[in-house]
Amino acid sequence: MDFFYPNRQNDMWRVMGLLFEQDPHHFETSDRKAFDRERITRFCTQRGIALYDTACEVKRLKDNASDKFLEVVTPTNITALLSQLADCQAIVTTGEKASTIIAQMAQCVTPNVGSKVDITLAGTKLHFWRMPSTSRAYPLKLEKKADLYHQMFAAEGIL
Repeated sequence: MDFFYPNRQNDMWRVMGLLFEQDPHHFETSDRKAFDRERITRFCTQRGIALYDTACEVKRLKDNASDKFLEVVTPTNITALLSQLADCQAIVTTGEKASTIIAQMAQCVTPNVGSKVDITLAGTKLHFWRMPSTSRAYPLKLEKKADLYHQMFAAEGIL
């Protein structure tokens, strides 16, 4: 897929719509059959939100999207990414696998869902937040997910 969270079964852009526009459909196309990539890109750029995967190469061990059956072949070089993001103050993960990868890189404990730990990566002090997955398979209502994301964005001065 050519962008982050494009699957209609994922609520990431609905959460963002609720938080920043008070409308869960804000980032959908007019026919509500897809998410509007250009609108999302503008939003992320204006808010200073960068998106990237924690792995550049993975193997799906089963034909599904579950992290349980995902083997990381090549993790992302977070140090190289941070060198391009001088103003970065937080790393936020949205799933167990991504959280585990960052915790291993930072040699820290994995935060509980909805909380953070302070880390240093590539000489940069950061907040490392573990947020709930926005997949509908994750057993938490959209509004509760949005509330946890609201707390994180507020703490980071973005909301």
